[in-house]
Amino acid sequence: MNQDWIATAATLNQALPYLKKYEGATVVVKLGGHAMGSDEGMESFARDVVLMQQVGVNPVIVHGGGPMINAMLDRLDIPSEFVDGKRVTSDAIVNVVEMVLSGSVNKRIVQAINAQGGRAIGLSGKDANLIVCDQTDPKLGLVGTPRDVNTAMLTHLFEGNFIPVIAPLGVGDQGETFNINGDTAAGAVAAALGADRLLLLTDVAGVKGSEGTVLTELTAAQIKQLTRNGIIAGGMIPKTETALNAIEGGARAVVILDGRVPNACLLELFTDHGAGSLIRG
Repeated sequence: MNQDWIATAATLNQALPYLKKYEGATVVVKLGGHAMGSDEGMESFARDVVLMQQVGVNPVIVHGGGPMINAMLDRLDIPSEFVDGKRVTSDAIVNVVEMVLSGSVNKRIVQAINAQGGRAIGLSGKDANLIVCDQTDPKLGLVGTPRDVNTAMLTHLFEGNFIPVIAPLGVGDQGETFNINGDTAAGAVAAALGADRLLLLTDVAGVKGSEGTVLTELTAAQIKQLTRNGIIAGGMIPKTETALNAIEGGARAVVILDGRVPNACLLELFTDHGAGSLIRG
């Protein structure tokens, strides 16, 4: 008998308890990095998302698109100003952000999921007031911090077997368009939905300890201690802050995992081994 078939059967057998565990669960996935950068990665990601829905999971995709925004700003010769490492979002820049995120980036993800047999629908946080924001800091211009998430609309989409794909834009009380950090938007959506999992796909294997090995399970208290000790540093700090905020807001757990690994979402949800760093309250 073909050994590959035996291995496939063994994998399905191992996955059964997890398929039962996540039936009816809500899983928010923040998509960025490698999976967005290659056609092969996007196709693999889309297939995973469709499979998740087929086995009873309600997936929600929130995506970024920083490199695509940078490329378009360069093409249009629109300069960027930064305050404390954060881009000031002017009227001109937010128009480009909306064009890129809600346009080409969002629809590429929607198309990839639909090509695999899913029913994805593209949204931004402006649609039906999905994400209502406050201005983060006047110095940053039109950068928003989520205040309210319209979970009723997302629940309605789940009931229709649609997969929401959300561009991280929000709306203000006066109808302003706000640019939202993709991780922040994903965390707000996960918290509001009380998601069973928030999966933050990155370009690193997970949160690493003092010896450089990936820490597979962490509590909020451990995250805070590692940050105080300088072990969690640099670009991992906003990821872990997003995780802690999501958990405090109502999400059950957050996983920071390497989106470059094929089938990373499936490995995390449906195998004993999992993937990346699981963070709980």
